[in-house]
Amino acid sequence: MVDASEPDDVIECAHYVNGDPSDGRPVLMLIHGIGSWHHTWDTLLPRLTESFTVVTYDLRGHGASPLPTGPFGLDELVNDLEDLRARLGVEQAHFAGHSLGGMIGPAYARRYPERVLSLGLLSTAAFRTADDSAKVQGVVATMEDQGIGNVLPTLTTRWFTDDFAAANPDVIEARLERVMSTPAEVFLQVFHIYANTEMSPYLGDITAPTLVLTGENDGGCNPRLNRQIADAMPNAELVILPEYKHSILLEAAPVVAEELALFLERQ
Repeated sequence: MVDASEPDDVIECAHYVNGDPSDGRPVLMLIHGIGSWHHTWDTLLPRLTESFTVVTYDLRGHGASPLPTGPFGLDELVNDLEDLRARLGVEQAHFAGHSLGGMIGPAYARRYPERVLSLGLLSTAAFRTADDSAKVQGVVATMEDQGIGNVLPTLTTRWFTDDFAAANPDVIEARLERVMSTPAEVFLQVFHIYANTEMSPYLGDITAPTLVLTGENDGGCNPRLNRQIADAMPNAELVILPEYKHSILLEAAPVVAEELALFLERQ
């Protein structure tokens, strides 16, 4: 359980390697978002493993990774990623992240630019206005006041299109189960990180080739913000997926996998 003690500077996160890092193929490290785990990438793996050794992992306190013993922030999440890279003996890799994972990637690239071949920023946010920030902070406050479970219907409508939700109740149920299986303290901690991280001051310093991708109807990580992200970065490409909302890894996996793979193969 998270308490007020000192943070764990590094946690050895559970990880999963799809392929052999020693076979000479480039390594792609994938970073999931809030209340998710490495399985969120599963339906993208068949396409991505055609060209890459793909590493997925569970963020601290998620899935099979150890629970933190104290509060943590974005710096500690970057520490965990660097520890994983070092344990695998990978000198350089491509990095792609979804939502909060799309904030961990640039923070990692800022600290370790020599390790980063490229970045994928999927459904993430920067350049939030005061109104944008108030909305996401309001979600956090409501969860803290009313409980995470009581906010899940609202999150579901923000994450998935109505048609997909109606046709795939099993997918929705599995996603919500992963949220509820994440310790509440951890879920709220990473949601605070997501809500309070602002990447705009340093995005212009990140020179790695970057794919910026989001859904047309993603309320919190919308095209307006993603255009600003792409414009701020020296070497970025922008892709807007028509109609989709936030959970593109589950609802639009083949499309996202193809966009990401083609981008990476061009590097």
